[in-house]
Amino acid sequence: MKYNMVTEEILNKLIEIVGSKNVLTDKEKIETYSHDETPKEQYACMPEVVVIPKTAEEIAEIVKIANKELIPITPRGAGSGLSGGAIPVFGGIVISLEKMNKILEIDYSNMMMVLEPGVITNDINEVIAEKGLFYAGYPMSVETCFIGGNVAENSGGGRAVKYGVTNRYIMGLEVVTPEGDIVQLGGKLVKDVTGYDLKQLIIGSEGTLGIVTKVIIKLIPLPTAKVDLLVLFKDVKSAIKMVPKIMTEEKIIPTSVEFMDKLSVQASCQFLNEHLPYQKSGAMLLIEIDGNREDLVNDDSETIGELCLANGAIEVYVADNCTTQERIWSVRRNIAEAFMVVSPHQSLEDIVVPISAIPDLMPELDRISKKYNIQIPCYGHAGDGNLHATLVKNPESTMEEWYDIEIKALKELYQATKKLGGTLSGEHGIGYKRKDFIGIVSSPVEIDLMRRIKKAFDPNNIMNPGKIFDVK
Repeated sequence: MKYNMVTEEILNKLIEIVGSKNVLTDKEKIETYSHDETPKEQYACMPEVVVIPKTAEEIAEIVKIANKELIPITPRGAGSGLSGGAIPVFGGIVISLEKMNKILEIDYSNMMMVLEPGVITNDINEVIAEKGLFYAGYPMSVETCFIGGNVAENSGGGRAVKYGVTNRYIMGLEVVTPEGDIVQLGGKLVKDVTGYDLKQLIIGSEGTLGIVTKVIIKLIPLPTAKVDLLVLFKDVKSAIKMVPKIMTEEKIIPTSVEFMDKLSVQASCQFLNEHLPYQKSGAMLLIEIDGNREDLVNDDSETIGELCLANGAIEVYVADNCTTQERIWSVRRNIAEAFMVVSPHQSLEDIVVPISAIPDLMPELDRISKKYNIQIPCYGHAGDGNLHATLVKNPESTMEEWYDIEIKALKELYQATKKLGGTLSGEHGIGYKRKDFIGIVSSPVEIDLMRRIKKAFDPNNIMNPGKIFDVK
């Protein structure tokens, strides 16, 4: 589709709406808005202008101008995404939500909170912890990401086994449509089946169907007790077979079950100078149990530990205080950073397969790794089958060779994932990075249905174009 440029006249209209300080055109200032956490040398695209509004009404006026003049709009939160979802592929206007960062209301009687989209997710729980509540839609990038971005991606994370992902906790949204209307979807309601659930359609739509300007989230009681177990296994199969056993045999739902293969564990431990006996471990599980009674949490953790040892675990480390919990979680959190030492050029993937299929995926990763002479560490959320298989560039390869290898290896990874009943993304989204691969896992009929929804919301295709799939 052909878009128009941002003219001087349009710039003046934008300034009238938000003020000159909130309209950025200087190349040095707007470079930051040209990329997210995907490699900028590979994916970055410069916007023509960055606009930083403070209200839904200002956004609506901006969108009306863009829709009338056929100028593409890219909504942007913290820019912490890993799919290229906030990259302005066609230039145009970036609408940054960074100044819409207020907690508007804490409704303790209904256990709800009303937020602007630019609130940092971590700040939510810091504010309400003293009242014994928390927001359970917890992505791993909690200290940097915005709640609006979490909604756009339907973010998940380590706690999804017990608590689910973002959409479980979003009760209401205020949204600016691609034609500039402001619409309220849902509200402070626990149940609502009035017509189509447009709220759930917006959640996870990656900013392609509208711009979220207000979020109503559900709060739940804050657990008062927590124990973490770091469990060493001789191989992946032994580790993964434990995941369903914990829930089916012992009837215990852990808060999280994180998986790390041998390559991931070794790299992270060496990076941290951690002296756990990782050399004899082929895989590790990091299992968290929480609740409101310390005795029950301790009993559950002991039961899980004994079950693991009875089923081939080499060793079980118990972390029941902040210091030891931080020690073992740091191994999981620093895997990506550890491989940055090996090579800064990586492709962090987000595949998801049925839990029982995880062991069958490992030989495929090994095959692809050997074929293309790259490393592919694999770690992630074993409790829901969401794995971060990461392609790491061989330092001896040229960048030209790496880009060619990356495309071929990704295609084979996605095909292997599809054969195992899986798909491309469990929490990071399709965005710009994976758009050309969606046809591997989604049928033409499914993609066509999505295109029809996109056209119904956004007939001029101005809202975050170039993401998820091509609009014909």
